[in-house]
Amino acid sequence: MNRLKENAEFSNYRVQRVIRLHLIDAVFFELHHLPTGARHIHIANSDTENTFSVLFKTVPTDSTGVAHILEHTVLCGSRRFPVRDPFFSMMKRSMSTFMNAFTASDWTMYPFSTQNRKDFYNLMDVYLDATFFPKLDPLSFKQEGHRIEIEPHQAGTDDFSLVYKGVVYNEMKGAMSSPDQVMVRSLLNALYPDVTYRHNSGGEPSVIPSLTHERLIAFHRRHYHPGNAVFYTYGNLPLTDHLEYLDRNLLSRFSSSSTDTHVPPQPRWNSPRTASRRYPLSDSEDLSRKAQSCIAWLTADITDAFNVLALTLMEQILLGNPSSPLRKALIESGLGSDLADGTGYSPDYRDTFFACGLKDIAASDAPAVEALVMDELRRLHRDGIDEKLIDAAIHQIEFGRKEVTNTPYPFGLKLLLQIAAAYIHGGDPLHILDFEKDLERIKAESVRGGFFEKLIDRYLLDNPHRVRLDLLPDPHLADEERRKEAASLEERRAGMTPEEIARIRKDAERLRRRQESEEDVSCLPTLTLADIPPTVPTVSRSDAFPRIPLVCYRQPTADIVYFTSAVKISGLDETLLPLLPLFCHALTKIGTQSGDYTDVTHRIDAYTGGIGLAPQARTHIGERVCLPFITLNGKCLSRNTHRLLDLLQELTEQFSFTDIGRLERLLMEYRTRLESSVIHNGHRLAMSLAARNFSRAGHLDEIWSGIHQLKTMKSLTEDLSETGLISLRDRLTGIGETLFQRDNFHTAVIGESAALEDIGAFLTDRSPLYVNRQPGFPAGWSFTEFSGTLPEIHEAWHTDTTVSFVAQAFQTVPMGHPDAPALAVISKLLRANFLHREIREKGGAYGGFAIYTPETGLFCMGSYRDPHIVSTLSAYDRAGEYAVSEEYGDEDVTEAVLQVCSDMDRPDPPGPAARKSFYREIVGLSDEMRREFKKQLLALNRDRIAQAAETYFADAAGKKSTAVISNEERIASANAALPEALEVHAI
Repeated sequence: MNRLKENAEFSNYRVQRVIRLHLIDAVFFELHHLPTGARHIHIANSDTENTFSVLFKTVPTDSTGVAHILEHTVLCGSRRFPVRDPFFSMMKRSMSTFMNAFTASDWTMYPFSTQNRKDFYNLMDVYLDATFFPKLDPLSFKQEGHRIEIEPHQAGTDDFSLVYKGVVYNEMKGAMSSPDQVMVRSLLNALYPDVTYRHNSGGEPSVIPSLTHERLIAFHRRHYHPGNAVFYTYGNLPLTDHLEYLDRNLLSRFSSSSTDTHVPPQPRWNSPRTASRRYPLSDSEDLSRKAQSCIAWLTADITDAFNVLALTLMEQILLGNPSSPLRKALIESGLGSDLADGTGYSPDYRDTFFACGLKDIAASDAPAVEALVMDELRRLHRDGIDEKLIDAAIHQIEFGRKEVTNTPYPFGLKLLLQIAAAYIHGGDPLHILDFEKDLERIKAESVRGGFFEKLIDRYLLDNPHRVRLDLLPDPHLADEERRKEAASLEERRAGMTPEEIARIRKDAERLRRRQESEEDVSCLPTLTLADIPPTVPTVSRSDAFPRIPLVCYRQPTADIVYFTSAVKISGLDETLLPLLPLFCHALTKIGTQSGDYTDVTHRIDAYTGGIGLAPQARTHIGERVCLPFITLNGKCLSRNTHRLLDLLQELTEQFSFTDIGRLERLLMEYRTRLESSVIHNGHRLAMSLAARNFSRAGHLDEIWSGIHQLKTMKSLTEDLSETGLISLRDRLTGIGETLFQRDNFHTAVIGESAALEDIGAFLTDRSPLYVNRQPGFPAGWSFTEFSGTLPEIHEAWHTDTTVSFVAQAFQTVPMGHPDAPALAVISKLLRANFLHREIREKGGAYGGFAIYTPETGLFCMGSYRDPHIVSTLSAYDRAGEYAVSEEYGDEDVTEAVLQVCSDMDRPDPPGPAARKSFYREIVGLSDEMRREFKKQLLALNRDRIAQAAETYFADAAGKKSTAVISNEERIASANAALPEALEVHAI
């Protein structure tokens, strides 16, 4: 690195800036490749989880989804790696901790992360060849984008219909049946009517079929050039090696490019506007309060880092927690149940925007929502903003930027996602990564007074570029869209010549043969078992703090303290179990005996990085009993440790559900969020339904986080009378009184030495949030398992979706059994070698997968955004046949072992890593058991895999449970074709 000083040249790069990032203990490098104009950002630090990405500025001019379909299609074979699916093949041949690709409104990104140097360059090799030299085969375009196929009406006849297929086509049909997706896309269309954001970059299902293969190739030629790209690297691998590799293997093949992908600012309006859009909703729902209304403003230019940071803080002040004034005014109005989809500040577009509103309103109340928002903004501008709200917002920003996490993405990728949108439009990424100077300026101006009030006036009150978007339920929309599609296809069919029909049949047959053909993937680089370390990542508790009556983990957490407690629930009345998620949701948001909810939620924001509770149903590895508990988690900067512990003590000793008006609002908010999650989490919900009768843990998972939890909340909201709410209050109070007893807490604290010593002094004779320092879980915490065998599930649940989620589950054996490593490998074999081909490539679903859960021994198969039900269930049946067949060999087994090891070795930051170690100890999963599992895993061969497959798959047919989430029409059609009809329920 010493050679790479500012203005130095190396491997045809010029170093433009080298800056130390003190906040994250890293060094920022910005470089320019002189011959091509490619830009490169590198963040050097000690993190072993190295990240790479190449990012292109992609600017759609229509809603065909060309950028999205191209993202899929470039990963279907390239010049040096001419196999049909190198991306998914590399998932099998790698130890990556992350591999994916993203399409945003004006950029496309191809990132990966790995801890292995050899793997890093293997993946970079494949990613670069895929993006810059793809085959873009017409059949790949048909598979991933869209195609027409012939669907016979009846075998042996010439009568047929045409149908659209394609992975992206089905993905976007699923996405655009979800109200939140419709709202966000509609906001963009309404706010940016003159620039690229008015188009759906993912693709509108009705427009996608108009995209041609030729236009796809032209879009690639225009946008995928080094001069229109940003390369990004992060971690502890040397930057000089990256630069030499890129220049030698890629950039030396290109010259400069004059591609113009500039996105101009949206021309500003002189007066506000209104717009409305529709979304599909079943007529079986009560439509009277299913509308949404959202008010949105164009705000600062994305390159204006100071005002983007100020607006980010303004969002936190106005909407960040239940005590925030705009959020509070909206929720307490009673007009709706929760904030509208799209609410918040969005700094990801050339012109950023701010939006807020309500969902579950009467359509006629939309003007009242707008008036309420504007009145509250005027009040804040006139009367001023409480300084405590500003301080709490600043604290949240500081904490969020300081904490290193790998959820939902590796930390290196999270940093890239923070800077990508601004950088491609000419913004300075350093102002985002090193924001302290801008933050100090905001603090100073805020102290002088009126800073955020002026911000509200400038960007909201005195800003005519405002739209009120009303999203209205339409029970006829789904049928209307289906009829339009069918009519369009019928018109096309009627005009077809025999030659065109023959060509469609021929293309379908060519694609089928291609999907089923065995490929030689030896051209792809791979890791071997020799590249896998025999160790597993571990974190040991520290015994150096005898004054602390808790389990302690001394970890380098960058001045952050983590607190976590498992709270026993086994003494709770079983009739109260379904209410535990609502109890957890409400506890930190409803207030205590010492303060109302605005006071409590403000203090949580001002002094912590968050406090949360959640019920968990685990299974003890050794005892084989269900071990349910509530997790109570909190985190803070070390200077606020006492305040965090005071808050935890207040919440557990002085909880109060007496504010039944607030309780009603929280109940409605929670129900609405569950409803909104169904389409996005359909695969998980279907698997939960299928798994619920195999164990007590599966049963609890379903009643706590599955469709049955939503059904419970729906039943509670049917009686919102004072009597009904008082009854709910009393039951929630009873839960708290039962759970929050001294002997029910098993607690750990994680941090650096000084913080742990301070906690020891503070906790003496003060807090009940502990039981002891002994390993494992205390006696009496477990639930007994089911007695006898419950019936298998064979059912379907209908909701408003245009796609399906199909799951099947059966019981095998858990970790500790000699067959467990083989079952983990079989799940990877099925997913990569069979289900991917049958469900995604052939079936057009977004994904098909198999999951083995070592803790419970449950084996599940599932599909996501799937156009089929019957053929997917058939694929699951044939998956068992594949598992016991000779269609896979030693190399396939090795690749599957690599995938299992990748999951086991996935790194965590110090705080979360210690927390996971604490809960592994509770459920009896020792480090020695994990090492032994990995040892057995690395010793597996094909014969051992086949033997296990024969044991658990050969006779599993009569022991499987099946659950489907789809729409009524698809379920009815499936039942007409299935030998045993699915039992039908409404969600």
